[in-house]
Parts: sequence; structure tokens; C-alpha cells
Amino acid sequence: MKTRSKLLVHAALITVSLIMLTPIYWVLKTSLTGENLFTYPPSILPVDPNLYYYVEAWYSVSFLRLFFNSVVVALIVVAANLVLNAMAGYALTKQFPGKPLVLGFLLASMMIPFHATIIPAYLLTSQLGLLDSKLGIALPALSHIVCIFLFKSNFEAVPASLIHAARIDGLSEWQILTRILLPLSKPAVATNVILSFIWSWNEFLWPLLVVRSPGQQTMPLGLVAFLASFEDTTGALYAFCVLVVLPGLLVFLLAQRDFIRGLTSGAAKG
Repeated sequence: MKTRSKLLVHAALITVSLIMLTPIYWVLKTSLTGENLFTYPPSILPVDPNLYYYVEAWYSVSFLRLFFNSVVVALIVVAANLVLNAMAGYALTKQFPGKPLVLGFLLASMMIPFHATIIPAYLLTSQLGLLDSKLGIALPALSHIVCIFLFKSNFEAVPASLIHAARIDGLSEWQILTRILLPLSKPAVATNVILSFIWSWNEFLWPLLVVRSPGQQTMPLGLVAFLASFEDTTGALYAFCVLVVLPGLLVFLLAQRDFIRGLTSGAAKG
């Protein structure tokens, strides 16, 4: 019975996985064939696949410039999130007056959609003189409350005796954070990197508002510009979509194990 139930579970999981992967496969297949999406009956296997549409997408726009801008913005966001979220998470493991109020404020802030704060964010970015700049694009994403609580949960799972011993040895709070807590919280670090990178890489609305010159455009903006400038570009458009999605997918696959551990360990130990 156990073997039969396991087979049923695995069959169900495989079925669901195939259903979820079908759109991804279809995008990849269309990027290699450029076939009409409304062809009936549709072909399951790619017919005469080639890389022509990837070459067309690469040379039709300044792809390297778009890629470079997105990479720079993503690196700024990831670095800022690691530093700010780790410090905030460590601070929230302490006891201080008003801590419940701070926690409640952070949790309440998670319920406010970014669209409701986009006008104040734009005015603040404008007053700082960061419009049409990579730092201005990255500014609203320099910290994520979800990642703060991930660090908090992982830091609280570290034995308090280890931290007390570090203080006895003369380590400062910053040294405790960087030399003890962060090395012991690699899943939280990986989760922070993956989430902040993917959210920054896929962001469209905020760069659309603050970017004024083509030289500062990121990959999602370049995709829209490509779609608006060229006609009959089914194959090239899907090839461009694959190139946009690929970096985030690679980052996730490289740190997938730590990412899952970071989410589950925080839930289990917090």
C-alpha cells in the first residue's frame, strides 16, 4: 500500500509539473521556430529549430546595454539588501523599548502595495536628484521586509551561548554579525540574494516612471521597446523573453537548495 500511495503521489506531482512547465516549453519552442501561435493543429515538437531569432533579438536593440544596466541595478539591490536586511534582522533579535510597535509597523507595511506609495517614492527620488539613474531605479528595492524577517528567524535560531562567548572574547556587534551570524545563516543569505535579484530584475513599473533616456533602460523596458518598434516578431519576441528570464532562472537554480532551506528553516525554527 505504501508503494502504491508513493506511486500515486509521484504521478500526481509529475502531472502537475508537466502542466506548469508547458507554457515555458511553448515559449522556448516558439523562440526557436517562430511558428504562428494560432496554427491548428499545433505542433508539439519544434519544426526546423534554429537560433536566428535569438540573433535578431540580440542585434535589433542594444541588448548588451540593457543587460549591463539590469545587472548593475540588480547588484546594487542585492548588496544593499544583504547589508540593510541583515542589520535590521539582527536588531530585531534584541530587546528594546517599543519593539512590539516596530514589529507591528513592519508587518503592517507589508500589507501596503507599492502602487499606493509610488507617488511619494517618485517625489523623494526626484528631490534626491536620482531620476534617470541606476541608483534611482534601485532605490525603492534597497530593502525588503520579508527578507528582514528571514534574517531575524535565522539569527534567533543561533544558540545564545555562542553569541555570549563571542562577546566575552571581545567581538563587537558588527563582528558578531559578520563573523558568526551570517556564516551560520547561509540559507537566509541565499534566499535574500535570490528574492532581491529576481524582484529587481523583473521590475517594470518603477523603471518606466524614473527612466528618461534610452541609455538607462533595463531589460523589461527594452522588451517593451522591442515589441513597440518591430512588427511580425513572434520568434524574436519570444527569444527576447527567454533572454530576459534566463539570468533569474540561473540564479535560482544555482542557489535552489539553500533557498528552500532558508524558507523552511525560518518557518520551523522561528
